[in-house]
Amino acid sequence: QMQLVESGGGLVRAGGSLRLSCAASERTFARSNMAWFRQAPGKEREFVAGIGWIGDYVDYADSVKGRFTISRDNDRNTLYLEMNILKPEDTAVYYCAATGRYYTGRARAGFDTWGQGTQVTVSS
Repeated sequence: QMQLVESGGGLVRAGGSLRLSCAASERTFARSNMAWFRQAPGKEREFVAGIGWIGDYVDYADSVKGRFTISRDNDRNTLYLEMNILKPEDTAVYYCAATGRYYTGRARAGFDTWGQGTQVTVSS
């Protein structure tokens, strides 16, 4: 089964930027729909952004639209999340997720492979 490893999290001030990466262990990454989710303390894990196999489909949660950009490099088996104008409410553990189906929904159940997460903390 494909393994996913996130990196790039850290502590940043409000208004700052971070770029998250998610490295996949297998070439099946190129045929997987991918997504970023996040989970804040005491809250449910929520959808942040999703992208299709060849980047033809992208979707963003309203809370991040215009500030975050999801992208992928299939040659490097890597998913990215560029986060700009960060806010304290963006503080969470960020997870990347994958599915071999062409799934364009936002439900956690639609994804079957998950990374271990990377912490993003935004100070005010």
